[in-house]
Amino acid sequence: MKSLLLGILLIIIVGLGGLVYRNAVEHPLQPIACPMDALVCPDGTSVGRTGSSCTFSVCPPPNVTLVDIGISFAAPTDFSPGELSDTASVAEYERSTASSTVARIIIRRYALVASSTALATIQQTALSGASGLPVSATSFTSTVLGNHRFTVVSVERFEGTIDTAYYLARGTDVLRFDAIDRSVANWTNPNLEVGALPAHAALARLLTTLQGQ
Repeated sequence: MKSLLLGILLIIIVGLGGLVYRNAVEHPLQPIACPMDALVCPDGTSVGRTGSSCTFSVCPPPNVTLVDIGISFAAPTDFSPGELSDTASVAEYERSTASSTVARIIIRRYALVASSTALATIQQTALSGASGLPVSATSFTSTVLGNHRFTVVSVERFEGTIDTAYYLARGTDVLRFDAIDRSVANWTNPNLEVGALPAHAALARLLTTLQGQ
């Protein structure tokens, strides 16, 4: 009986081996040839497809992808990642001296609640840094940077701090990008070129590279 079982087992093993050999002969492993198309990263560089599933490689730094909110951008190379300052913040970058942070970029996301609109969300969150009250909608402007149009609001210009918010309205949420420059010596000068300040210039470059809906 034992010899019979061993014989059956041997026949099964030989049969499986034959199937494996035949499959290897008829269907030899072929190197995977991925499509030659390329993904253009936010900073203008490109990556190709790799691996058995032919997925695109991850764009290298300074490119950043925030998967949860579906955007990618080239982070300013002269800024360092910072800690999130509030619950709405999804990313922050800062430039600091030995004693303080002099420039900061903050990216926030506000989900649209039922029956609300993007404009209402912008009006509710665009609060003056000096008074804490909503900024008048008549002071809103708009600009196009890269492939997106932003609503622009000056939320603070007080005691050396200049904070400008760029809002991007989407289908289910609103993204807010703040450029905050501190210790601006001539902040009261009406002819001050705000766009040349470190945080404002860096944010403009970032928004020009922004990808995503």
